[in-house]
Amino acid sequence: MPLMRRVLSRLTEDYLLLALLLLLPLLLWSSPTSPGALFALVDWQTVCALAGLMLLSRALEDSGYLARFAAWLLARCHAERDLAALLLLFASLLAAIVTNDVALFILIPIALSIGRLTGIAIGRLIIFLALAVNAGSALTPIGNPQNLVLWQASGYSFWQFTLMMAPLAVSLLLLLLLLSYWAFAKTKLTLVVPHQNSADSRQLFGWSLAGYPLFILAMEYQLAPYVAAVVLAVYLVFKRSVVSSIDRLLLLVFSLMFIDLGLLAKLPLMQQFAITLIELPAGSYIGAAFLSQLISNVPAAIFLQHFTDDWRALSWASVWAVLG
Repeated sequence: MPLMRRVLSRLTEDYLLLALLLLLPLLLWSSPTSPGALFALVDWQTVCALAGLMLLSRALEDSGYLARFAAWLLARCHAERDLAALLLLFASLLAAIVTNDVALFILIPIALSIGRLTGIAIGRLIIFLALAVNAGSALTPIGNPQNLVLWQASGYSFWQFTLMMAPLAVSLLLLLLLLSYWAFAKTKLTLVVPHQNSADSRQLFGWSLAGYPLFILAMEYQLAPYVAAVVLAVYLVFKRSVVSSIDRLLLLVFSLMFIDLGLLAKLPLMQQFAITLIELPAGSYIGAAFLSQLISNVPAAIFLQHFTDDWRALSWASVWAVLG
């Protein structure tokens, strides 16, 4: 019953989940499909990879050591402009490793504390941080969900995908740093960032950090489902709170997106629409950017991967759509 109440509560807040659930019966009516075929539409490599990354990211956050490092870093800034530059660099690096939303969860409370203690323009700083995590998350296949989807679909290695995204991510970060030079003053500030160290877990941080490269290696060799199961079992035994605190309904949303959009891609009308978009000049860029603005970047990436293998266009356009 608690799970059912949580799902119903989520449906009132998450319009994407609600839309996916309502769309599914209509699609099944238009194109009857067996349960086995529906199951096959889901990219389980990507869903399991997302689950494993969510567990590892949450464990790193819960360890307290990321916040401790951020506090240590910020305590060494003496001017507003320096603080902003270091925060933007840290935010982009963190987002490339632990995903953009986790990076914001870690940084925004620290930024709010900084605002209370120093009087810095916190609204402006948070806007720049949001842009920085999106720029940083664009760099790696694990930085954001659409990159994860396209990485798994493309067959590229981790480093091939990262090199493909590097020019865009680095250019965006340099542009943000340049803009921050004028947006923030050279005003001196005294910074004290309180961080309660008593609950920090060095063991949780160490094991979770070590698990990251191993899990990425598993994804390279299409072993994500097996290793994700091992990660889940380890946290269930040693740190159950990590498992209970991740957004498990997000995995349902992803599975439904694969099913709905896979069924949608089979409809003749949608196939013609997608082909028309892709055949335009720079069609992969235009199509990905247009659909990302229309239905969000992740479902746009999942849908268009059925019609083009221009992975650079799809990845770059979805980043521009987020920042736009």
